Amino acid sequence: MRKIKTIGALAALALTTAGTQATAQTKRQPQVLDATYRGTMVCAKLPFNEFAMREAIAVMLTGGVGTYTHVVRLRESPEPNEEKGTAKMDGARIALDGNWKGDAGQYQASYSGSFVRRSAKLTGTQTWTVGGRIVTRSCSGVIKRPLKAFLPRNRKPASQ
Repeated sequence: MRKIKTIGALAALALTTAGTQATAQTKRQPQVLDATYRGTMVCAKLPFNEFAMREAIAVMLTGGVGTYTHVVRLRESPEPNEEKGTAKMDGARIALDGNWKGDAGQYQASYSGSFVRRSAKLTGTQTWTVGGRIVTRSCSGVIKRPLKAFLPRNRKPASQ
């Protein structure tokens, strides 16, 4: 009888430990891999434009830091200069800070978001200076990395 109670207690302990480990694994931070994350950003209409714009964004991350580029379009064709800036990771959170300057004006940009699996939803603002006027507009978008199988692998040089 004593053996049965001991076996039962050990089984209950094993189930409790397994449940705790499973809970810890589901609450684990997503693994943000070194890669180029691509997507689009949609920004509100500017007072001197007819439409809100949806443009490409690319974020290059290596070791939790990186850079980004974002296409700027004020008319039918993209501006010659892209918005450029830095990217920083803090756990699953990402923060982008950058700027753009062109013939039509200039702006400072700030976006942030959180990764879930292999993508992040971004929100933020652009603060424009145009003709002595300051205009702020909101932006939102998503960036996503390719599936892990399609990322470049670290290859060892062929031996001679």
